Amino acid sequence: MSKTIYYNGTILTMNPKQPTAKAVTVKDGRIISTGAAISVSEIRGYDAPSSESPSKGRSLSKPVQRTRFVDLKGATMLPAFLDAHSHFSGYASSLLQVPLEEATDFSEIVSQIRSFLLQNKVPAGVWVTGKGYDHNRLREGAHPDRSLLDQAAPDNPLVIQHQSGHMGVFNTAALKLLGITANTPCPLGGRIEIRDGQPTGYLEENAFVSFLQKVPMPSTEDLMASYVRAQEKYASYGITTLQEGMLPSQLVPLYRTLIDRNLLKLDVIGYADAKEADAVINALSDCRGVYHNRFKLGGMKIFLDGSPQGRTAWMRAPYADSPDYRGYPALTDEEVERFLSLSVQKDMQLLAHCNGDAAAAQYLAACRKTEEKGLPLRSLRPVLIHGQLLGKDQLPEVKRLGVIPSFFVAHVYYWGDIHVKNFGLRRASRISPAASALAEGIPFTFHQDAPVIQPDMLETIWCSAVRLTKGGLRLDREAIPVAEALKAVTIHAAYQYFEENEKGSIEPDKRADFVILDKNPLDVDPMELKKIRILETIKDGETVFERG
Repeated sequence: MSKTIYYNGTILTMNPKQPTAKAVTVKDGRIISTGAAISVSEIRGYDAPSSESPSKGRSLSKPVQRTRFVDLKGATMLPAFLDAHSHFSGYASSLLQVPLEEATDFSEIVSQIRSFLLQNKVPAGVWVTGKGYDHNRLREGAHPDRSLLDQAAPDNPLVIQHQSGHMGVFNTAALKLLGITANTPCPLGGRIEIRDGQPTGYLEENAFVSFLQKVPMPSTEDLMASYVRAQEKYASYGITTLQEGMLPSQLVPLYRTLIDRNLLKLDVIGYADAKEADAVINALSDCRGVYHNRFKLGGMKIFLDGSPQGRTAWMRAPYADSPDYRGYPALTDEEVERFLSLSVQKDMQLLAHCNGDAAAAQYLAACRKTEEKGLPLRSLRPVLIHGQLLGKDQLPEVKRLGVIPSFFVAHVYYWGDIHVKNFGLRRASRISPAASALAEGIPFTFHQDAPVIQPDMLETIWCSAVRLTKGGLRLDREAIPVAEALKAVTIHAAYQYFEENEKGSIEPDKRADFVILDKNPLDVDPMELKKIRILETIKDGETVFERG
């Protein structure tokens, strides 16, 4: 195979021992050297034709090893971004759903659903899914109900999912097909809203998730095509490693198809629903802890609470406008401890969704009890996902237990104003406490939780440095330097995945996974960070995205 040398640009290695390089040489998908600048004369000298004739021993049947030179033309190269938490299948499915992110009132929700049905010629009786509405941004300031959705899709079962992913609404046809009535038992850690003795169609947390999983999925062929498109989107954001953040058994056949058809062009790391761990692990045993056709089963996932903007995050102190309401847990203490013990037993990492500080306290207490039993939890690098309201007083215990917090820092921009309303300015200003974690010496990561928002790493880096809300309020107490934000989506994310020897920095023997930007994020005004363009994304030495 030929070698490729990248030169004539800014190369940020994210290697603390050698932060920059003048050139990078790649062969067979791996970095073989980082070195000094390449001169024009050196380029001309590479692979010069031999003066020897074939009769003097040079075989014409052997191909000449050529070196390819890539002139960066002043652009900036970094290690490719690693997505520390998202839902790959959810993002792929969202490409087949009614987009409701821009809806500003109930009438727009109705019109957008009707337009989708018309444009896609959806037959009567076929399930329809919408995604991305946010009651906080609707003029009515409330969730729709089934009667509104009946207007939008009178002939189809319909469900629309809140942007947080933690709640949603079913229309009457959908409620009937799922068997949801006023007498339907509500699972612990969830709610089925009843009004005037009838379900309104609104469900949240465990109730919503459990019934959503019963909604029929699109055809396999449609889904496979959407998985391919989803990878193209991730690559366009500079990402070459992404996550399936909750893999229940119903997704296993889809992953078997992706693996067997070799449809994955980026690395995907899956986390089994801990409640179905044995079924998922057995079905994907060839991927347990190792990549097979670019998929690896990396561990298990649990939910401990809900969403702060949806007011279901579990808090130690009440919500600002509700002195008796603190949200609620999704699991009992005993269940959390059991899943942590299962993590150790199976030697698999555990991810725990914790938005509120009470949920974080529950997880940390369970980790502490697991440690006190003498079980080697620290070596499994347990992850605390989101940590929106993780308290500064909880960080020393996070560090002591070896828990890795992965912050959804873009919450500051998208829902910062809502957090001020729900929690007050003091608590809201500490959402995603990255600066406090940095001061404590805790390695943390960042994520976008796609499909909640787009997997835009540069937007997240901007959010972490500027911490500006949509309403123009600066919640910058926990702002961090851009250099530290870059670590959160490269070298620290690789560490979270136990892949620090393979990814996350530009060093010899590591994978040739790169992103090329039109500007150096360390040189621009922080306000301009999200305007930086991804020019090219490279996976194992091969281009997987190129602008234009």
